[in-house]
Amino acid sequence: MQRLNQSIEYIEQHITEELDYEKVAEVAGCPSYYFQQMFLYMTDMTLREYIRRRRLSLAAVELQRDTGRVIDIAVKYGYESPTAFTRAFKSFHGIVPSVLKTENVPLRAYPPLQFHVSVNGGLPLKFRVEEKTAFRIVGISCPLDRDLSRNFEEIPSVWDNALTDGTLDKLGSLMSGRPQGLLGVGVHHTEDWKYLIAVCSDKKSNEFEEYYIPACKWAIFEGRGSNRSLQELEKRVITEWLPTSGYIYANTPDIEVYIKVDPQDAIYEYWIPVL
Repeated sequence: MQRLNQSIEYIEQHITEELDYEKVAEVAGCPSYYFQQMFLYMTDMTLREYIRRRRLSLAAVELQRDTGRVIDIAVKYGYESPTAFTRAFKSFHGIVPSVLKTENVPLRAYPPLQFHVSVNGGLPLKFRVEEKTAFRIVGISCPLDRDLSRNFEEIPSVWDNALTDGTLDKLGSLMSGRPQGLLGVGVHHTEDWKYLIAVCSDKKSNEFEEYYIPACKWAIFEGRGSNRSLQELEKRVITEWLPTSGYIYANTPDIEVYIKVDPQDAIYEYWIPVL
C-alpha cells in the first residue's frame, strides 16, 4: 500500500509533464505491465484514465481562479489543441472551459487516490501449482501498447478476425502437448511487448510465428463462464490471491488457456508464472 501511494504522489508531482508509465511503476516497485494491471483491478479504471481525470480536475481549478488563458492551461495539462481540451473538458465536467471565465458553475472534483488495506474475498479459488519445462507455441501476434487501455480495445478484434478468417481452425489442427486449448499469451517482460493467439505445438509450420515459453513454475487457476468471468478470475488472482500467497510474479509471459471456446459457457484456465 505504501508503494502504491508513493506512485500516486509521483504522479501528482509530475502531473503537468509527459508521464512515463515505466517510471511510475518503478516507484511502486513492480514492472509496468503488472502495475497497470493491478491499478486497473483495484480502481476499476486504467492508469491513463486516472491521470486524465486528475488533469481535468486541476485544469478546472486554474480556470476558476482565472490564472491563465484556456490555450495555455490546455497545453500545460498535455492537450495539443484547444479543440481536444474543450472536448475532453466538456465530457468530464459537462461544460466548455470558457464558461468558467464568466459564470460560477458546479464542477466535478477528482481528488488524488489513496490506497488502504481492505478485507475482500472469502470465496474459494481453485488452483494448482505446477513446474513445467520450456514449451513451444505457434500462432499470430500483435503489438501490445504500453498503455493497457488501448490493448483492451484492440485485442478482441484480433480474436474476431482470427475466428472469421479461419486462423483459429488452422491453429487447432497444429495443437499438441500441454497446455491443451487456444492460448492468449501476453509477452511483456522484454522490450518487445506483444500478444499471441497460439497453441502449444511441436509441429512445423511456415504460416505461423513460433515462440518458446521458458521453464517455469505456474499457478494455474480454473474457471468456467463467459469472457467477463475470466476477467473477474484474473482480477481476484491479482488482488486477492497473489499478495498473500507467498509467491511473486516470475519474469515470464502469462497465459489464458481456452479449453472450451464458448462466449456464454467457456471453460478456461489462467496461468501466472510465479517464484
